[in-house]
Amino acid sequence: MTLLNRTIQPEIRELDQIGILYPEKTILPNGIPLYMIRAGEQEIVRLDLVFKGGSWHQTQKLQALFTNRMLREGTLTYSSAEISEKLDYYGAWLELSSSMEYAFITLYSLNKYFAETLEILNSIVKEPIFPEREFQQVIETNIQQYKVNTQKVDFIAHRSLLKNLFGTKHPCGNLAEEKDYDLVTPDLLREFYEIYYTQSNCSVYISGKVTDDIVNRIERVLGTDFFGKGTEIPVQSDKVITISEQKRIFTECPNAMQSAIKLGYHSITRLHPDYPKLRVLVTLFGGYFGSRLMSNIREDKGYTYGIGAGMMFYPGTGLLAISSETDNEYVEPLIKEVYHEIDKLHLETVSQEELSTVKNYMLGEMCRSYESAFSLSDAWIFVHTSGLPEDTFERSLQAVRETDAAELKRLANLYLCKESLKEVIAGKKIV
Repeated sequence: MTLLNRTIQPEIRELDQIGILYPEKTILPNGIPLYMIRAGEQEIVRLDLVFKGGSWHQTQKLQALFTNRMLREGTLTYSSAEISEKLDYYGAWLELSSSMEYAFITLYSLNKYFAETLEILNSIVKEPIFPEREFQQVIETNIQQYKVNTQKVDFIAHRSLLKNLFGTKHPCGNLAEEKDYDLVTPDLLREFYEIYYTQSNCSVYISGKVTDDIVNRIERVLGTDFFGKGTEIPVQSDKVITISEQKRIFTECPNAMQSAIKLGYHSITRLHPDYPKLRVLVTLFGGYFGSRLMSNIREDKGYTYGIGAGMMFYPGTGLLAISSETDNEYVEPLIKEVYHEIDKLHLETVSQEELSTVKNYMLGEMCRSYESAFSLSDAWIFVHTSGLPEDTFERSLQAVRETDAAELKRLANLYLCKESLKEVIAGKKIV
C-alpha cells in the first residue's frame, strides 16, 4: 500500500465541468408543475411550494408578508397549536418566507411520515382562516422586532439606501413604518390569499430521497383539485424609479457606537450578458474574505471588522452595493479607501495569481452550493424564479474560467463608477 506523503501539497486542478442534476418535470392534473430532484440517501425529503405573490404585488404595505406568515396560525381543520404539535411529533419542520416577487412554503419531512405531514401542509395551503387572536399575537411580535431593528444603524442605512435609489413611491423604496402594522387586518390578508394562493399560480419542488409513493401522494393531495378563488391575477404596471439627486445621505443616530455605511447604485440584471463575468470582478473587489476591500480596509488599515460588495436584484434592475460598519471617526477614510480600490481596478491590471485565487474560490463555492439535494432545490428555484435559462450553471462555470485580467479591467471601467455611488451613512455625527 502506498502511503500518502503529507509533506507534499496536492496539485491544484481547475474545475473543467460541473455535474448539475437536472430536475424531472411533470405537470399535475390540476396544472401545477412539479419538479423532482431525486438525490440523497437519507430518508428525508423537502417539499417547496412557490407562489408568485410577494410584496411587489400587494396593495398595502405588509400585506404579502403577513398573508404568508399567518398560513400556519390556524385552518379549518387544525388550530395553530395543533399544527405545531403535529409537526413536532412527526419530526417535521415548516418554513414560511416571502420576497419581493414570490412567497414560499417549505416542508422538511421524514419519508415515513410524509403522508401525515403532507395532509397538514395541504390544510395550511388550502384552508387557512387567519384567526384574530393569533393575528394580533403575530402583529405584536413583529412590531417589537421592528422597534429593535430601528435601533440598528445597519438596518437604518439599508432602508435609506433603498429609499434614495428607488424613491418612496416605488415598491422597493416604499418601506413599512411602525404605523403600517396597525393598518393590517385579517380581511386584508384573506383578500391577498384568495388572489395569489391558487393552483394556477403555484409551482412545487420535491427534493431528497424521492420515491414513487411520495410523488403519487403529492399528485393525489396537491395535484388533483383546484384551489383558491381562481381570480385572474392582476397585471402589474411598470413602477417608476426616482433616484435621489443627493450624493451623500446621512441619518444621525446620536447614541450609535459605530456608523453603518452603504454605497450603492443601479447596475445590470442577472439576464445581462456581462453579469456572469461581472460576478468575478465583484468577488475580487469585495465578495470574499480575501477580497481587495477586506485586505485593504480590514487587514491593512484596521477600519472595520468586515466590509463587502455584492449584487442585489429587484424586479427590472440590479444594485451594486458596498456595506460596512466602522467607528464613527473612520467613516471618511473608509470611503476614501473604497474609491481608491475602484481607481486601482480602473487603472491597473489584476495579477494572474490574484485572479487564479478568486477563480478557485468561486469554483469551490459552486461545488459546495450544489452538493446536496436541498441545495440543488434552492438552485433550481432560484433559476426558475429569476427567469434564467436552464444552462445557467454551465454558463456561470464557463464565465469564471474564461474571464481574464483584460476583461476585468473593461468591466471595472464600465460598472464600477464612483460618481454614481450614493453614500448612505447612519451613525453619530462627527464635528
